[in-house]
Amino acid sequence: MGTIRRWLNGKKTIPINKSSDLLNQPISGILENNLVTLQAIFSHAPDFVTRQFQLRTGDKAILVYLEGLVDKSAINNNILTPLIYEVDSVNDIWNSSITIAKTEIVTLWADIEDSIFQGKSILLIDGQMRSLVMNTQGWPQRSIKEPQIESTLKGSHQGFVETSGQNIALIRRYLPNRELKIKEYTIGSRGNTKVSIMYLEDVVQPDFVKEMEDRLLQVKVDAILNTGELAEFIEDHPISLFPQLILTERPDSAAAHILQGRMVVVVDHSPSVIIAPVTFSAFFQSVDDYSNRWIIASFLRLLRYLALVTTISLSAVYIAIVSFHYEVLPLDLLISIGGSRAKVPFPPIIEALLMELALEMLREAGLRLPGPIGQTIGVVGGIVIGQAAVQAGIVSNIMVIIVAITAISSFIIPDYDMSSSLRLLRFPMMLMAALFGMVGIVIGLMIIGAHLISIESFGISYGSPIAPIRLSDWKDVWIRVPMWKMKKRPLSADPTQLIRQGVNREGEDQP
Repeated sequence: MGTIRRWLNGKKTIPINKSSDLLNQPISGILENNLVTLQAIFSHAPDFVTRQFQLRTGDKAILVYLEGLVDKSAINNNILTPLIYEVDSVNDIWNSSITIAKTEIVTLWADIEDSIFQGKSILLIDGQMRSLVMNTQGWPQRSIKEPQIESTLKGSHQGFVETSGQNIALIRRYLPNRELKIKEYTIGSRGNTKVSIMYLEDVVQPDFVKEMEDRLLQVKVDAILNTGELAEFIEDHPISLFPQLILTERPDSAAAHILQGRMVVVVDHSPSVIIAPVTFSAFFQSVDDYSNRWIIASFLRLLRYLALVTTISLSAVYIAIVSFHYEVLPLDLLISIGGSRAKVPFPPIIEALLMELALEMLREAGLRLPGPIGQTIGVVGGIVIGQAAVQAGIVSNIMVIIVAITAISSFIIPDYDMSSSLRLLRFPMMLMAALFGMVGIVIGLMIIGAHLISIESFGISYGSPIAPIRLSDWKDVWIRVPMWKMKKRPLSADPTQLIRQGVNREGEDQP
């Protein structure tokens, strides 16, 4: 590697070798040499700022930072002003007399480089073989708004943002308890993404925390840009179609899962967090279930499970009945379907695939276009294409109705990842129905059920509490019983502290 030389104040500095070994060296006591080293490390960083000034004590000093990652007002008011006009001795600086919330003393160039890239400011003083790292982060960030995917009627209207510190604060507001523990890690050889595990120490199973730590430490990548990438690295069965981790944008949902004995993984730069371990039934629970009255919430819960069956099998049942089992239909309905399909040249499987693929393309187009245009494309495109396809004799009227009901059912599922998986399952189920009729549908459902009960999420059975059966957890699976009846945390989360509430109504039994 080449060498770099600089001239400062008429003095020739020593050659600096621009190699990885440089970062493992301690800083020099000569300020000019330190400045040359900084210029070598950040030689292609136009946003790297070096501010040279003189302390009140007469010593020369420099303050360095990356311009777009710091709060300039904090630097001017809380660092430069005290250093230039108030500090009486250099020792006062190392004793944290500067009015910055958190400071740290470092001596290695590697630590200085990492701190600068994190948005911190570095103070170097002539004659001192150490530097002061100050928290001055102030990068651009988005204001807290309502989540767009997980909207609610009665719940909180706050959502996570792209800064992990704010996301942790949002969760801590719901759980201001000393048992809420946070463990921080850094993942990525280039991105240095900060990842934090949050949990209640007296509730969560310690084995879960240890397993999560091991999996995070085993991730060896350049950088983690969002929670979806990290989830693929740490989930148990990455080939499975079903998500084994919940990704949520809601701090109230994350806090509720922590109270149940689960962990939350906060990833910096991402507006969502990871919840683990989870079960299949957890994807059908919504924040609104606990804001509405229990009878209404139970009805909506049952409606979601009906939507689950409809999404997977309605198109397949249509294909099976029309192709193999038409004798089960009433005669009037059979004649109506036959008349509708009289001009259709394709078999039911081709008819269904055409409409389902057209629906998926419309849905994807609506997501990629700007909001108002996307909604228009979805509604108008569906109506125009459906009507034109029927008039052209490509599909039947009944097929358009089936596809519309299937689409509406998939949108009822509250979790986006689970909804996407169920929509994809329609296609193999339709092929099974086209080949084997109702027998094929039954075989497909049996394969799906066997797969669900065979996989795990951090050692917890994915099918729990249905398989294995845990009747005490059924209070919050098919229906949602009154809150004062749910005295225990779900066994499927394997909490160390099972009781979560006492007697809240007269005449109740002790938990």
